[in-house]
Amino acid sequence: MAADNSPEQPWPVIRVNKVMGDYIARLGDIWVEGQLSQVNIRPGASQVFMSLRDVSADATLSLVASTKVFQALQPPPEPGARVVVLGKFEFWAKRGGLHLRARAIKAVGLGELLAQLERLRATLAAEGLFDERRKRPLPFLPRRVGLITGRRSDAERDVLTNARRRWPAVEFEVRSVAVQGVAAVPEVTAAIRELDALDDVDVIVIARGGGSVEDLLPFSNEDLVRTAALAATPIVSAIGHERDHPLLDDVADFRASTPTDAARRIVPDLAEEQARLDRLRQAMRTQLTAGINDEHRRIESLRRSGALAQAINRIPAEQELLQRTRRDARRAVEALLAGASERLDGLQHRLHALSPAATLERGYAIVVSEGGSIAREPADVVPGSRFRVRLFGGSFTGERPLTDTDTGA
Repeated sequence: MAADNSPEQPWPVIRVNKVMGDYIARLGDIWVEGQLSQVNIRPGASQVFMSLRDVSADATLSLVASTKVFQALQPPPEPGARVVVLGKFEFWAKRGGLHLRARAIKAVGLGELLAQLERLRATLAAEGLFDERRKRPLPFLPRRVGLITGRRSDAERDVLTNARRRWPAVEFEVRSVAVQGVAAVPEVTAAIRELDALDDVDVIVIARGGGSVEDLLPFSNEDLVRTAALAATPIVSAIGHERDHPLLDDVADFRASTPTDAARRIVPDLAEEQARLDRLRQAMRTQLTAGINDEHRRIESLRRSGALAQAINRIPAEQELLQRTRRDARRAVEALLAGASERLDGLQHRLHALSPAATLERGYAIVVSEGGSIAREPADVVPGSRFRVRLFGGSFTGERPLTDTDTGA
């Protein structure tokens, strides 16, 4: 910190800015590469104000050039052009603004652009982003189609018209974006993420109606390409440039040659599917008719050979045999039941003869002691105790008297 700077002696803003300007003025010239944006050319003005943008890092630098330096590049560069600028940094003390004063502006040659693309293509390929094994099949009939394209562009009309002509019920979720220039990369990238997050979007189409290599540079941007590779939803690239195609074509799950071709790939053709069903229905009808005819001929052949007639003639005899067998079986069962019934009756008679009731019926009696047990001899009834006598017709009670012998007299 300077010796004359302290809380008691703060510097005014203008002094700070002048110190900053003096420091920056000591920096030498520098070559910078970027993409022009916000080119502001005022009629009669001696300077052109621009922004130089690094698309891959989304960084911007203010750029100022004299009209002479700007017009030295023919044709004059437009927004979106990639350029290399030789310049020196300047700091405006009054506004505290930093900018690069251009001393020369050169357009980046097409050859260099293509070389850069090929280097990036090799890097992404080495990471496996272009591997066919990671690419997903397109759904046969998507619930909803995500479409990323320019607002009211020919590409939008081609996709919508041709897809609805093929399958009238198809539904679209459209995101209108810039498809060239500095806004293309962030807008397309954001649209991919937004549509990929929707559960009912089954496929995403990114469409543009061709253009120069410079126009298609956003679709080779590394951030955009990596975003497409990370999407969970299948992506169709329909940029429409067969030669020097953008990197998005390589990472997409399907590359369509044109937006119209993309429409043919994302939905089936209703008329074709109806015709296919008609062909299948006719083939099934033909096959079924042929099978019926074959069986009819086989039966007719059996009828003519007499084998069928012989089988029919045997039916009465077989019916008679069945009825006779049924009668014999019934008789055998009835005889078996009759024998079993007779044996059961005999067992019942024997059981009755052995029962206590039958014994009483023959004139016998049963004496039951006071304790409830059957007396089989006189000693089973204690003198002086009561007993019951059971006869066939009923029962009575009595008491065994005490004798002299029992009393000891």
